[in-house]
Amino acid sequence: MKPSLRLGYILALLLVMAAGCKKPASPAEYNAKAANVENYNSALNKLTQVIIHDIFSPPVASRIYSYANLAGYEALVPFNANYESLGGKLKRFQVGPKPEAGKEYCFPLASVRAFLTVARALTFSVDFYDEFEKPFYEQYKKDGVPEDVYERSMAYGEAVAKHVLDYGAKDNYKQTRGFKHTITNEEGTWVPTPPAYMDAAEPQWNKLRCWAMDTCNQFMPPRPFPYSLVKGSPYEKELDEVYQAGKSLDKTKQDIAYFWDDNAFVMNVAGHVMYASKKMTPGGHWLAIAQTVARQKKLDMMHTVEAYTLTSFALSDGFISCWDEKYRSKTIRPETVINKSIDPKWTPFLQTPPFPEYPSGHSVISTAAATVLTELIGDNIAFTDSTEFQYGHGVRSFSSFRNAADEASISRLYGGIHYRSALVNGQIEGEKVGKWVIEKIHSRKSGLASR
Repeated sequence: MKPSLRLGYILALLLVMAAGCKKPASPAEYNAKAANVENYNSALNKLTQVIIHDIFSPPVASRIYSYANLAGYEALVPFNANYESLGGKLKRFQVGPKPEAGKEYCFPLASVRAFLTVARALTFSVDFYDEFEKPFYEQYKKDGVPEDVYERSMAYGEAVAKHVLDYGAKDNYKQTRGFKHTITNEEGTWVPTPPAYMDAAEPQWNKLRCWAMDTCNQFMPPRPFPYSLVKGSPYEKELDEVYQAGKSLDKTKQDIAYFWDDNAFVMNVAGHVMYASKKMTPGGHWLAIAQTVARQKKLDMMHTVEAYTLTSFALSDGFISCWDEKYRSKTIRPETVINKSIDPKWTPFLQTPPFPEYPSGHSVISTAAATVLTELIGDNIAFTDSTEFQYGHGVRSFSSFRNAADEASISRLYGGIHYRSALVNGQIEGEKVGKWVIEKIHSRKSGLASR
């Protein structure tokens, strides 16, 4: 063998030997890489994509987000000594599986495994996860997680997910499937609206187990104004406000209305053809806002997952509280009354969603979410919300979470689908829900600042 070839062979052999002797990543090293919050964000965004594809209603979507984030949070808790399990804090939720003493885990990996396992179980399009998960999990191995730690962490995440799914199976969701709201035709009560005249969505939603609230009617809003078309009555004044606003809606108000539409299933009519378009739900929109600001503030994984989880509970309890009142008051939508009594050709800027009017769901849940996020991340944080740009909703900027919630609320009047009192009282209700979630669910250990 020529000397030059022999030298090259020796160098190559030395490089192979050096690679084989490379020191394995330490637990601190691979956990630091695994705790990249963008891994969890990727899982959350995949769930949102599936929820949009599967066309879950806003209340159902909030339920899915809550269980998935609860699992992600619980599996991550052992990674940070300042946080604790939510067992015994959520209604009838007990502390779940604990990691085996003396064994090494990668808890950030366990967290996303728990999240995605629950997400798979509660949605339909599992092929979306198949395409996503294989390269997603392989990255943890590339980042140095040893095989035994990888397997143990995946198994722990699955055990936490099972515990959460067992908890979810007892929330009365299955018992509420298949129920339809009975139309009474009593004057001033809700009836289906154009163009699809769909059945009322989730008439039994108040039967679901609450997350933090004591009961579904704990924060019952004031009674809506009595139905009356007498000129100058409180109801007639609100009706006229919606009608007049719809006739003179400028571009700015149209943009606001459309940005916050968040209607998961919009029916489009073109001649004799009717087809549906899919959009993000209000809950998905608010978790996307949380993600935007968490990134902006460079929050670590534990703090971010805490924010997602408690915000999800506020959304879920907000929907339960709001839907309880919707089917108690059964208030008729502006579109129905205006078409019958004022102008048969008037149409709202937004498509009227299929459930009673009072109170405004977006007003309740947006204010509940904003209240929680303000407490967990901070007030007066300016941010730009571009998370729904990909769905054609544009980009808007806000001075705070509350500023965004206020705009979400008034958007329903601009859209022609709510009366003002539904917005005002809905926001009051939502703030009470959000404050209650913060008061009841302490995710940080005692002895520390509450948040």
